[in-house]
Amino acid sequence: MDRRKFLKATGVAGIAGLAGCSGGPTGGDSAATETDTEADTTESGETTQETTEESGPAANIGMVYALGGLGDKSFNDAAKRGIERAKSELGIEYNEAQPSAAEEFPTFQRRFAQSANPDYDLVCCIGFAQKSALKQTSKNFPDQKFMLVDDQIDRDNVASYTFKEHEGSFLVGHLAGLLTTQQFEAGAGSTSGNSKKVGFVGGREAPLIKKFQAGFEAGAKHADEDLTVSTAYAGSFSDSAKGKEIATSMYENGADIVYHAAGGTGLGVFQAAQEQGKFAIGVDSDQSKTDPNYANVILASMVKRVETAVHTSVENITEDEYNGGEKTTLGLEKNGIECVYGQEIGGDIPEDVKTAVSESRQAIIDGDISVPDTTE
Repeated sequence: MDRRKFLKATGVAGIAGLAGCSGGPTGGDSAATETDTEADTTESGETTQETTEESGPAANIGMVYALGGLGDKSFNDAAKRGIERAKSELGIEYNEAQPSAAEEFPTFQRRFAQSANPDYDLVCCIGFAQKSALKQTSKNFPDQKFMLVDDQIDRDNVASYTFKEHEGSFLVGHLAGLLTTQQFEAGAGSTSGNSKKVGFVGGREAPLIKKFQAGFEAGAKHADEDLTVSTAYAGSFSDSAKGKEIATSMYENGADIVYHAAGGTGLGVFQAAQEQGKFAIGVDSDQSKTDPNYANVILASMVKRVETAVHTSVENITEDEYNGGEKTTLGLEKNGIECVYGQEIGGDIPEDVKTAVSESRQAIIDGDISVPDTTE
């Protein structure tokens, strides 16, 4: 039977088995229904029964989020927007899990893969930290289709999506470098006008996050070779207090602008910027919109269109065009990443600065600027 057509039947057991796990999966709307029958009496007095068949969802999707979970106003929330858009536009249904530790990744991946009701057409694994677990899970369940964001696995049942984070980080680094060397005021922040120092706060120290750092440093120095970029890692994507502590120290030591690639930890960077009267740059989502309380200090965000990767992978499933084994990389040229100016104070950024950043963007696309993706 086509899994996209089903007879109305009780379907609680499969979902309940998943939803009972700590941290998820939750949130799907594959609710239990009961069998409908219609009795018709013919002229000869015979009674017939007709079972009503209805269309099911276009696909059932499992979501396993990155550490830090939903509500980070950044990476995971972007993935959530992608699956919600797929639900609205494509008619799919989904359930989700929010692991609280890396040790839980294989558990949730496996439970989605083992589920029979619903039978998941695709399991979306969000974040590079899931790679190790998924390599084994995808091997153990060769008939289950997976997708992975932020890393690559060479298996026919895994579609991999990565981004050129270093390219977008170069642009926001260039922006920071240009602004910190001039007197600039907007919203609740200002630059000193004579500073040659900016900052970068990472979440967990890993090769992927180093790409953000490398691009940001290169962009800042493209504006002024004498600039100093202070860097620090919080060791977590969900410790806003640590993010605030690190950023406050950077501001107090002369940085006017701090860029974060730290998920929920980055919310602390915004708090520090407000308290110190300085500026911050967001990541993954337009954080001046996702967290408007800090829009008066967010100059821009390095938007990474995770929602595009999620939506595209689901759409491929619904159109029977699953790209398992393929590795898709999204950069500036494919609009997979972008420097998006803040909705509240972005309009105050001088036009000559925006023009310079725009020229850098085109130079990267044309190959005239080569952006490093490692700090080594």
